[in-house]
Amino acid sequence: MGTKQILEAALKDAIKTSDEAHKRAIRMILANIKLAEVEKGAPLEETEIINILQKDIKIHYEAIQDAEKAGRADLIDKNRVEISILETFLPKQLSETELKDLALSTIQEVGATSPADMGKVMKNLLPKIQGRAPNDAVSKIVREMLNR
Repeated sequence: MGTKQILEAALKDAIKTSDEAHKRAIRMILANIKLAEVEKGAPLEETEIINILQKDIKIHYEAIQDAEKAGRADLIDKNRVEISILETFLPKQLSETELKDLALSTIQEVGATSPADMGKVMKNLLPKIQGRAPNDAVSKIVREMLNR
């Protein structure tokens, strides 16, 4: 069963149990998936769905930062709850050590020696990660390793 089907089943469960936080978070992500499918004109691949989940989680983190600046504790709590709900639908995330090992092996694989080779490394590394780590964290680690 794919992530989209899991999300749809979780939405049904949330509706049955009247769990407003789960309903709100899952409906929003399903709407984003549907919008992307309409734009693409075809069903999304699993990796594309995972990318949408990660993007939505990133948006919630940004909303938390904005709410902190505005002193809105209610919005901070709401966004944290939705992040924790959405994270349950992501594949098991890589640890920093696993991510560094993958990055190092990819750097050696492509023969990268300087920050100018970052594009080659990322092009080969991202398919190996497939949603198990945020892209910004991946690029940060690769950049650090290439700057040594």
